[in-house]
Amino acid sequence: MKGRTVILDQLRGREVSALFVDGRLDDVYVESDAPPPGTVYRARADRPVKGQGGMFLTTPDGSAFLRQVKGLAPGDPLLVQVTGYAEPGKALPVTQKLLFKSRYAIATPDAPGVNVSRNIRDDEERVRLLDIADALVPEGIGLILRSACFGAADVDVADDIQSMVELAQQVVADGTGLAEKLLDGDAPHALAWREWAEPGTVVTNPDQEQHNTLIEALQKVAEPVQPLSGGASLCVEPTRALVAVDINTGSDMSPAAGLKANIAAARALPRILRVRGLGGQITIDVAPMPKKDRRAFEVCLRAAFRADSEETALVGWTPGGNYELQRKRGRPLLQGLLV
Repeated sequence: MKGRTVILDQLRGREVSALFVDGRLDDVYVESDAPPPGTVYRARADRPVKGQGGMFLTTPDGSAFLRQVKGLAPGDPLLVQVTGYAEPGKALPVTQKLLFKSRYAIATPDAPGVNVSRNIRDDEERVRLLDIADALVPEGIGLILRSACFGAADVDVADDIQSMVELAQQVVADGTGLAEKLLDGDAPHALAWREWAEPGTVVTNPDQEQHNTLIEALQKVAEPVQPLSGGASLCVEPTRALVAVDINTGSDMSPAAGLKANIAAARALPRILRVRGLGGQITIDVAPMPKKDRRAFEVCLRAAFRADSEETALVGWTPGGNYELQRKRGRPLLQGLLV
C-alpha cells in the first residue's frame, strides 16, 4: 500500500480505524469499554481532596476527578468533559474547559474569539476563513479553525462551524439537574474522519486480505521488541508505575553505535506509543553514548514528538542517565483490546 490508506473495520465487535502510510501502520483508534475523550457529563461534586486542590465527582459512568477546583462545594452540578483514559481502578480525568471538536472547527464556549491554526500561513486563506467564521459565531462562543480548513470548500467549513456552535450552545444550556451523560465522545470511525484529513484512500468495507493485514500490523506493533535500523532494537514494556523503554545497539560495535541507535529510537518511539495507547510516566534507558551526544538525541526526540498527536512533555535527564517523558493517556491500551 503506497501513500495514505485509512481502513475502517471491526475487530472482535469493536470499531477500529487504522491509518497506513506507505504500507506501515502509523496510527490506530480502537473502541474501548471506557468513555472516550470528548464525552461530556453533567456531574455532581462529591468530595474535595485536601492538599491537591482537586474534587471527586459523581457521573453516570462512575467516579471522576477534577483538578484545580475553586468555589465548588459538594452537591454542586457542573459540566465536565473526559480528557483521557484512566489507569485501572482510578477515576476518570475530566476538565471544565469544554471543547467541541470536528474536522474543520473547534467550538470553545469558555474562550470567546476566533483563531486560525498557525499551520495555515497563507494570508488570503486566513482572511477567507475568518470571514466565514465571523458570520456564524455568536457572542460568547469561541472558535478555532483547524489546519484541515486550508483549501476546503466554503460550504463545508460553514456547515462544520454551524454544527459545532449549535452543539456547544445546546450542551452549555443543559448545565443543571441530576448527573447525566450529555454527549458521547467520537467513536473510532468518526475520529478517523475528524483527525486524518490529509488526502488518501479510504476503505470502508475491507476484504479479508485487508482485514488480515490490519490484524497482523496490530499484533506486530504490540510486541515488546521493535527492530530499528542498523540492527538496533527498541523494547517498550508498560508496568503499573511507568512505561519502560530500553534501547539496544545490537551487533553494531562502532563508536557511534549508541548515538545511531538512540536517534533511530527517538524517531520510532512516538508511533509505537501512539499505536499501543501508552501514556503516563515514560522512562527511556538510552544506549551508551558520550554526554556530548545528548543534545543531538534531545533535538531529534523533540522534533519527533512535536509531530505527534498526543501531548507529551519532555521532562529531561535523570541523575542515573535515563531520559523521562510525561505523556497524556489519550488512547486505550491496545494490548488489552487484542485479547
